[in-house]
Amino acid sequence: MALHWLRKAPESPDNASPTVYLDDETGHYILQGWRVTDPGRLAQMDTRDHETVIELPRRMMQFFPEVNGIVRDGD
Repeated sequence: MALHWLRKAPESPDNASPTVYLDDETGHYILQGWRVTDPGRLAQMDTRDHETVIELPRRMMQFFPEVNGIVRDGD
């Protein structure tokens, strides 16, 4: 498995998250964002013990290849 860095938010403080990666083995996106800890928000979701919730700004959607009309092999 290799993760391919797609894009980091240009306005991220300290060059940190959010960031979008692509897993070349599964074809899934790996998202680095801000951990959601607000109980009110989490209570509205059906999150399982093996899952976590992150927040990714809408402006990051532009970095997903499909949004830009790029089709990956196997799609």
